Amino acid sequence: MKREKRPFPFVISATSDDEKFMLLALREAWTAFCCEEVPVGAVLVHKGIVIARGHNQVEMLKDATAHAEMLCMTAGEAALSNWRLADTVLYCTIEPCSMCAGAMLLTRIPQLVWGAPDLRHGANGSWIDLFKTQHPMHSIEVRSGVLQEYAAAMMRDFFQLRRQEKGKENDQKS
Repeated sequence: MKREKRPFPFVISATSDDEKFMLLALREAWTAFCCEEVPVGAVLVHKGIVIARGHNQVEMLKDATAHAEMLCMTAGEAALSNWRLADTVLYCTIEPCSMCAGAMLLTRIPQLVWGAPDLRHGANGSWIDLFKTQHPMHSIEVRSGVLQEYAAAMMRDFFQLRRQEKGKENDQKS
């Protein structure tokens, strides 16, 4: 059952460019939330201009690789007509997984900014740290914890609502 589109749940005043762009990523995560996707959003910025956006579409596309970051990087490559995403900053609401972190290294993204940690899959220290070991070709400057409380709250609310919906389904089956 698809959730109804609801207004964005937070009132946030950005105090920096990182917060301004993370707020856009949070809006993407909210789109995912309303589509019953895990609420992760991403925004790719090139020389101060948003060139791509993405939100999780794993369930809709039936594709385990349809993470917000992956979709956003693909759209960014199309926007720049280049697989190398030089001079970009990727903003993600949640710490990227190992698949997305690997793609960031391969696309040569120079900067990553993420919000809340992902204790189960995070590839920037929560589970494993792919950025800690010096890569032979590329390194990524990382800033974490930007608007963390909002990204974490959206994830927490999503999974709480999901558990409640599953509980109702189980009650109806009984």
